[in-house]
Amino acid sequence: MEQKFSKNSIDLQVLREFCEREGETVTYRKGDQLEREGDPARWFAFVESGCFKYVNRSSDDKEHITWFSFEGEFVVDYPTFLYDRPSQTTIVAMMTSRIFRVSGEQIRLFFSQSMETMTLRAIIAEHILFQFRSRYLDLHCTTPRERYDLLMQRCPGIVEHLDLQDIASFLNVTPKTISKIRKEITFGMD
Repeated sequence: MEQKFSKNSIDLQVLREFCEREGETVTYRKGDQLEREGDPARWFAFVESGCFKYVNRSSDDKEHITWFSFEGEFVVDYPTFLYDRPSQTTIVAMMTSRIFRVSGEQIRLFFSQSMETMTLRAIIAEHILFQFRSRYLDLHCTTPRERYDLLMQRCPGIVEHLDLQDIASFLNVTPKTISKIRKEITFGMD
């Protein structure tokens, strides 16, 4: 369950520097939306502080958390953003969060600057495909406890900022299952 654009995976320093140099610095309060499902996807951003959740609604209007972007990671509905399509997810700040955001036009110009940046665009797309596959396999082949542990490894300490319901939704389990996992961890009942 790696992050799409993890600070520990592929080297995206040049992209981060671009966002910091050319982007607009924006602070979002808890509950503010970076993107809204159905509206044009407009922003590519680096999360300097805070975190965001990716929210989708099912046909029965239930909310599902499909991804998180934490401090030091990028936040974007990447495929729809690149092609000026409506966002397929709502991206919501989970706490006060500060980002450096650039527009679609800015990022397309960045990617067209050189062979190196065009290659970076391809690497990002390949990495996203890998992440989607990994997430799919995690949901089907790992236990809820293993998925919980992977999330906590990805962002230690984040549990204080995540609602039980959000964690359960992301891990595709019930809140009761998360409570049971936490109890096992707390009381060493592994």
